[in-house]
Amino acid sequence: MTTKREDVLVALLDRLQTISGATVKREEPLPEKVPAAGLIILRDGDPGEPEVLLSPLSYLWQHQADIEVVVQNAPADAGAALDDLLSEIGTALSADRTLGDLVDWVEWSAPQTRDLAIDGAAGLKGAVVTVTLHYASSDPLA
Repeated sequence: MTTKREDVLVALLDRLQTISGATVKREEPLPEKVPAAGLIILRDGDPGEPEVLLSPLSYLWQHQADIEVVVQNAPADAGAALDDLLSEIGTALSADRTLGDLVDWVEWSAPQTRDLAIDGAAGLKGAVVTVTLHYASSDPLA
């Protein structure tokens, strides 16, 4: 039996995998070569400290996970390619803000963009989007 935390992260990964073309991974290191349609890596993040309700006992989480997005194009086109992929992520997340009723709500931040430097790879541009997953569990380890 998986935990609520794992179920939520798998559902988020499944939602990201609806994006056509891009390669979607979870907790993987950044590879030397980025796929042509872009790369999305889900980082499990931190569930933080829950708010605790005592009757009935419930732990209310605001789990923050990160979505790393990387594209590799000619330097002049990398910004547009990254913007397109970020827009597709927003559309995918908006399509089901409860992840099949596993969470109360999914919200996300504006992307933090940056140029990336990997030896021999030109035109890498990346961004990190923090996703906050609001959900409840009956136990901190459940």
